[in-house]
Amino acid sequence: MFVDDYTISIKKLTKAIQTCEAIVVGAGSGLSTAAGLTYSGERFEKYFADFIERNHLQDMYSAGFYPYQTLEEYWAYWSRHIYYNRYVDAPFNTYQLLWQLVKDKDYFVITTNVDHQFQKNGFDKKRLFYTQGDYGLWQCSKACHQQTYDNQDIVIEMLHQQEDMKIPSSLIPYCPKCGAPMTMNLRCDQTFVQDMGWHQALSRYEEFLKKHQHSKVLYLELGVGGNTPVIIKYPFWNYVHQNKKAIYANMNLNDVYCPKNIQKQSILIDSGIHDTLIKLWEEMGKENESD
Repeated sequence: MFVDDYTISIKKLTKAIQTCEAIVVGAGSGLSTAAGLTYSGERFEKYFADFIERNHLQDMYSAGFYPYQTLEEYWAYWSRHIYYNRYVDAPFNTYQLLWQLVKDKDYFVITTNVDHQFQKNGFDKKRLFYTQGDYGLWQCSKACHQQTYDNQDIVIEMLHQQEDMKIPSSLIPYCPKCGAPMTMNLRCDQTFVQDMGWHQALSRYEEFLKKHQHSKVLYLELGVGGNTPVIIKYPFWNYVHQNKKAIYANMNLNDVYCPKNIQKQSILIDSGIHDTLIKLWEEMGKENESD
């Protein structure tokens, strides 16, 4: 796939942001990685050294599937995972940079991320669709009813009271309807709960797409990999193909491409997202000075 010179791409994307009628942001895990919310290496070792030593865990993603022997151990791990990936600020201001670029535009965000970073950085809740869940929500593990529950207070309590990689049994959460253990509201199998808030967000997203289907729209894809391309990547390609006024921009390190049928409408930036957002801001400043 042909990729433009970096400087040229920055200028093209700057112009697209400035002149478009609407922006649809599609964000994957690469955006949070760029913000410093990494799942392996130094950050993993800092917060989970004891789990690594005892269970030989490799990273936070695979650690979530580890067969912990008891619910006390399971929630000791997950309370830390939730806290450090949902309730603390990201190391870098990547999301804030993105917010500053789109806040004055008519925008909507669809994301597979579950770390709440968009809302933490000023994005309007009614312009967000979290397709895969939220670390801040729990649900019944048997999905006996379509409702989710905020977990911040109990997660912090679990964090403070755990000892020897176990929480007190009294803190284990159980479903208030059927008594089954609670679990994360994350899409990993057919038990994923899509509550009222999820369906309302989907409706708002669909209405936004319909409203702008013939407009000059920038479909801005950030850090989307190949795990779930049917959620963001493939639909974006299709929307651009159907609308000759639309632009597709793909920003990702070592993973940018598009079909030939939309190549002339595409901007492909093979570079780190955080640094590229900074470059866009610098280019915006130059454009404003020249006006």
